[in-house]
Order: sequence, then structure tokens, then C-alpha cells
Amino acid sequence: MQKVRKLKNGMRVHLVPFTGTDAATVLVLTKVGSRYEDDKVWGGSHFIEHLMFKGTKRRPNTIDISKTIERYGALYNAYTGKDLTGYYVKIDGDKSDVAIDLLHDMIFHSKFDAREMNRERGVIIEEIKMYEENPIMHIGDLIEEAMFDGSTLGREIAGTPETMRTMKRSDLIAYRDRYYVPSEMVVVVAGAIKPGTWSLLQKTFGSVKTKDQPESFVPFGDLPERKRPRVARQYKDLQQIQVALAFPTVGSLHEDVPALMILGRILGGGMSSRLFIEVREKRGLCYSIRSWAEAYEDIGKLIITSGLDAQRLDVAMKTIWSELKKIRRDGVTAQELRFMKDHIAGLMKLANENSYQRAEFYGKQELLKGSVETPEQRLKKIRAVTRADVKRVAQEAINFKKLSIAAIGPYKTDAALLKHFPVIR
Repeated sequence: MQKVRKLKNGMRVHLVPFTGTDAATVLVLTKVGSRYEDDKVWGGSHFIEHLMFKGTKRRPNTIDISKTIERYGALYNAYTGKDLTGYYVKIDGDKSDVAIDLLHDMIFHSKFDAREMNRERGVIIEEIKMYEENPIMHIGDLIEEAMFDGSTLGREIAGTPETMRTMKRSDLIAYRDRYYVPSEMVVVVAGAIKPGTWSLLQKTFGSVKTKDQPESFVPFGDLPERKRPRVARQYKDLQQIQVALAFPTVGSLHEDVPALMILGRILGGGMSSRLFIEVREKRGLCYSIRSWAEAYEDIGKLIITSGLDAQRLDVAMKTIWSELKKIRRDGVTAQELRFMKDHIAGLMKLANENSYQRAEFYGKQELLKGSVETPEQRLKKIRAVTRADVKRVAQEAINFKKLSIAAIGPYKTDAALLKHFPVIR
């Protein structure tokens, strides 16, 4: 296991040096996302992320921030999930001190100017529309809305136009101050690490005052079996419809995660996967189809997404159902298992060449699990998965009584959509 270091205020740090690159990535993660939000600040985690780029006391305007980092040709961005928020700069390793100083300044000294906030509300409302009007992008939101209905885990990360218009500055700042605290944050520096990095981290991030640990989210629990699937749909008069299917699985700390990863990839993880061959190559029913397994701390999902010909949806669903039943009944072959283990090992090695990928690999584990395994330790667990493991998790996960369905297409009622799915007949 990679050992964590702690700054004087308890903030966790991973320094991950490696050769073969002149770049360094500085990544700061905070354990807060949209599932932590109440109605007053729905969309607040994402709003905060945007506002971190709008000016600090030392760098009053957006242009001051962008010039600081673009001077060196660096890449920088941020993202908000349902369980975390991240900020990063990928830069020439010799200039990593600039990245550390800037990220500390942005995250802990942003002004949250009321005028800038009001301008940014409009920006985010347009971002919400962009996702909602793009079926390929929006289908992922809809499947979680169906699957996690009634929980903050099922709500859209960016909130709604109404919540963005009405959110109060005081509520947003109180929310930020509650969760942007040392105990809930991790800093990773990966790649060509400059001498003096630890001292600079102590001077910057280590100077942040400690606060009480904030409250966590309400765990989701399990999905009960039902006779009919959970459904979320968006009506659009389209010839190609977007469809997503999801089954609940275990949380991210469960020992079955490696087997589920293999299951998802054998089903639809590439151009040689079962679903790609059967649905696209043999029958020409789609351009893209894929599946994968992913997990939050308390629950995960096995998901399949595809853009399908609306006129041949029955045939496509029958084909997908057949493959799901087959892998549930028979499991996978020894050849498929060996192939997928080699595939995942190759992907991991390619990712490890990138300082940003390494930073995320270590940072997310530390933030969400409280411990970090190395890529070699992760791969060892994947190599240990057996055919019996994959068959068992397939039988446990592929439960049609726990199925969720999302679709974007010409369906005005749930009944009009569900008639195309074999499990309903």
C-alpha cells in the first residue's frame, strides 16, 4: 500500500514521483459532491467549482488566474461528481510550485463576488441545457434518475435552472465552508516532482485551519425487487434513440469490484466484446454500444448504453437480453477471461504513463477509501479473478426484477417504451 503523508493540519498528501516524464500534475480533491446537497443548495457543489475560477484577493479576475497558468502552457480544469470535487493543473514539473500556489489561492481565497456569481448562474443554466438537449450526454443522468429515485444520488449534478436562479450566496458559502476543510481533502502531486514540494505544501495547504468533520451523506441502501423496471425517459422525436439499462451492484469497497469490472468489459468493453459483436457487427442495429461496472461508496451499477435504430428496437433488445441471460447462465470462457485480464493490464500501463491519471488513481482511493493500493496491487487482484467469480457476480447482478431503464426517443408514456423490452412481456 502507498503510505499517506499528512500536513500539519491533517490534510492528506500523496507524492507520486516517477521517471519518463517532465510534467507534473497537482490534483486537489474534496469529499463533497451533489449527493451531499439539500434542496437549498442543489447544484451547489458544481456552482462552487465554477466560482473558484472567478477571482481571488491576489488574482482579482478570471484573466489573472488563466494567465498565471497559461503562461507555461499548462492544462488546468475542475470537475464535480456526486461524491467528490476535483481541481487540477498539469504543468512542466519545474513550474509545479506555480500550480500549488494557484490552486491553494483559488480553493481557499476565492472572492465569490456577487456580480460574478450572478453572471455564472446564466453560464450554468446554459450548461444544463446543453446536457439535456444532447441525448448521448443526457442518458447517463436519466439512468441514475431512474435507479436512485428519491435519493440525492439520483439528482443531476448541476441542479436545475430554478435552483441556479434562486440559490442564495450565504447558503452556498456556508456549504463551501462546511466541506472544504482539511479532514475532507487530499492533495496529490505526481510525475516530475520538484525539490521543495513538501515544504511548499506545508506553507500553503498546511496553513488552512482545521475544522470539525462535517456530516456525510445518507447511504442509499438496496433496491427492492419489482415486477416492472424503474423508468426515466425524455421525449424527443428521434430516429436513433438512446437507451440505458442498469442493474445495482456492490459499493466500491466490496471485494467483488474486480470481478464486476471484468464482467462489464467482457459484455461491452470494446469492439471485440459480446454486445458489440452481436448488436453492431452481426446485426447492424447500432453504431455504438458499451457496458461497464462502476461504484459509489455504498452502491454500484452494471450499465449498458447504446444508440439504437428506433424501428428495430425490438430486435436490439431481444439480442441484448439474450446476451445478458447467456452470461448469467454460462459465465465466461477461460479465453475471454485471459483476454480481459491482459486488456485491463495494458490499459493500466498506458494510464500510468500520464501524471494526471496517476494522480487520480491515488487521490480518489485516498479520498473515498482512506487507503491506497498501488497499480501493481490492483492488477494482482484483477489477475486473481476466476471464471467462477465472474459467473457468480453475473448471477447476482443481472436481476431483471431490479432493472432500471432510461430512454430518449419518441415515447410519450412508459408503456409505449416498455413494450419493446422482453422482460416486460
